[in-house]
Amino acid sequence: MNETALLKLLEKDARMNTCDLAAALNETEETVNDAIDELTKEKVILGHHTLINWDKTNVDRVMALIEVSVMPEREFGYDRIAKLIYRYPEVDTMYLMSGKSEFIVTIYGKTMQEIAHFVGSKLACIEKVTGTCTLFVLKKYKGEGIVFEEEEEVKERLLVTP
Repeated sequence: MNETALLKLLEKDARMNTCDLAAALNETEETVNDAIDELTKEKVILGHHTLINWDKTNVDRVMALIEVSVMPEREFGYDRIAKLIYRYPEVDTMYLMSGKSEFIVTIYGKTMQEIAHFVGSKLACIEKVTGTCTLFVLKKYKGEGIVFEEEEEVKERLLVTP
């Protein structure tokens, strides 16, 4: 079975049923189910998510990307510091980066003040953290390859003469 093809199909649409996956992969449903079970057991498949445009709901939700600069630890590098950070329930996503900051951390909150409180009282207080830069997301145009809202074409203004 081509596991990469299976993963690409599931990544594009996690709601595809086993019958459709089997047909697309030219496999039996049992083979597809076994492959999915094995990939889940091996932690290749980690979850099934829905992409939501929260701007179209009545939910207060602020997203921030936080650049975190740290001093690596001898013999551990960045891994122990990363673990201290990603264990906070506020942390949604975390990456080790190249560039001016070592980590990018994504968090969500109800208000900007809630996020600022997390940064000031928890994140910045970690011993090896040397600096943070919080970037608030003002508008999301595209996520996971999906455009959230197509812009209407800008209509030309009519020429007005006196």
